[in-house]
Amino acid sequence: MKKAIQFGAGNIGRGFIGALLAQSGYMVTFADVNEAVIDKINADQSYTVHIMDTQCREEKISNICGVLSTSEALIDTFAEAEVVTTAVGLLILPKIAPMIAKGIAKRKQEGVQACLNIIACENAIKASSQLKEQVYACLDDAQKLYAEQYVGFPDCSVDRIVPPVKSENFIDVVVENYYEWNVEQAAFKGEIPKIEGMHLAENLMAYIERKLFTLNTGHAITAYLGYLKGYETIDASIADESIYTVVKAAMQESGMGLIAKYGFAKDAHMAYIDKIIARFRNAYLKDDVARVGREPLRKLSQTDRLVKPMMTAMSYGYSVENLIIGIAAAMQYDNKEDAQSVTLQQKIDDVGVKKAFAEISGVTDENILQKIEMMYHTIKSNK
Repeated sequence: MKKAIQFGAGNIGRGFIGALLAQSGYMVTFADVNEAVIDKINADQSYTVHIMDTQCREEKISNICGVLSTSEALIDTFAEAEVVTTAVGLLILPKIAPMIAKGIAKRKQEGVQACLNIIACENAIKASSQLKEQVYACLDDAQKLYAEQYVGFPDCSVDRIVPPVKSENFIDVVVENYYEWNVEQAAFKGEIPKIEGMHLAENLMAYIERKLFTLNTGHAITAYLGYLKGYETIDASIADESIYTVVKAAMQESGMGLIAKYGFAKDAHMAYIDKIIARFRNAYLKDDVARVGREPLRKLSQTDRLVKPMMTAMSYGYSVENLIIGIAAAMQYDNKEDAQSVTLQQKIDDVGVKKAFAEISGVTDENILQKIEMMYHTIKSNK
């Protein structure tokens, strides 16, 4: 049986990427730091994915095992693996890079000449490329030469809402029906793995930014506006007509930038926006606004879901007024349980809204900085 390693046995790892690998005939080794989850995976050797949407169904996932991602035993699994995937979060990639490097070194030591492809399935632009840099930093020159010949790091774009819903069996997972997994075709080494549900993309950046500027942008703005109004979930937030109006308009603004940049058909992209908003309305998911809004410093950074769409749309001369509302709402995300939120609010207290946003986002356009500051105070005065 073909073998795969999935770093991250959380809801996304089990409910999306790991499930697709197992359903495509792979024996999937889940690697995670959560000992209880790993023990349960090994005890049950299966779990259930509950697909909760307009039509609900269940899928049983088997051909699985687990290993602690800090265990030396994980290294041995690399020798026979065909594909390695991750769903750990961008900030955790540097922590798993040394173990991946040891796995590559193991393959070189054993003279493995079959190719290995490593795909970082994270909510970030070119996450696999970032992981490659971190892995290479742990390899010696000979190991790097081996990796250049036999190890691919295809970038990808992933899209599936997998909320942290607790099931009776704690390794079961709830997901929406919709998903997209677009992977950079040209970056594979050797024969491309046959994985059901994986779409090979020639122009991956178009897909990455379509998802970032649409799902991620709309999701984040829904979360921040909903949080300010006291809503707990995304479906409750988007049901508020005033939030829906801003979110849809912001997604249309970012969409105009995408259409200009990549030549997407306008009618098709506007229909895609409507489809994404329909996903936000899925009441089965009970997606927590605090989960979607977490790590606001990352979400307000220059290359992420709020600032990049705004700057892109602006560069083509389009309005960004509703994206500005979303950014101003993000700047007010005050969640004491979120370390980045605490840092954000402290920075605003120390240097003010305009300077804090400029430092976080890298934006230097004085007109935009002033608009964001004004909108911040407008929203705050209307709370």
